Amino acid sequence: MAEVFLSLGSNIDRQHNIHSGLDALAERFGELRLSPVYESEAVGFKGSPFFNLVVALHTELSVGELAGALHDIERGHGRVRGEKKFASRTLDIDILTYDDAVGEVDGVKLPRGEILKHAFVLRPLADLAPETRHPGNGRRYRELLAETDFKGQRLWQVPFRWPDGEATR
Repeated sequence: MAEVFLSLGSNIDRQHNIHSGLDALAERFGELRLSPVYESEAVGFKGSPFFNLVVALHTELSVGELAGALHDIERGHGRVRGEKKFASRTLDIDILTYDDAVGEVDGVKLPRGEILKHAFVLRPLADLAPETRHPGNGRRYRELLAETDFKGQRLWQVPFRWPDGEATR
């Protein structure tokens, strides 16, 4: 079973789409571990603020099969592939890491570059797995977070409950 970290984000009907996305992931993959949920301003375009979090799960699917399953979940939430890169999203699910894979696997570049570029990815990842090492550079996520200056990237933790009233943290 591969350990996978996923990034989830939404800025359209955020509460509903994140809840529903987590429900779909749990139904497909079983037990999930969740970071706290953060709200952040849209990056690269003018739009409503996003909710973002990181989810850990285990799967026997290959990277390509996992990417297909995640695209199906996104489509089920109204996501249309081929949209502009920087645009509002009902639900965006990205594979951040797949075990210690590095490079392009089944058309997916691993680990995902956004880990080191965006506070809304690294902060929840460091919260969820502070001692886990980045597959590309071997540094712990808590160290990377402490050393990275995300100028102008504001985010703040928000109360969020999933499922049935259970707090994520």
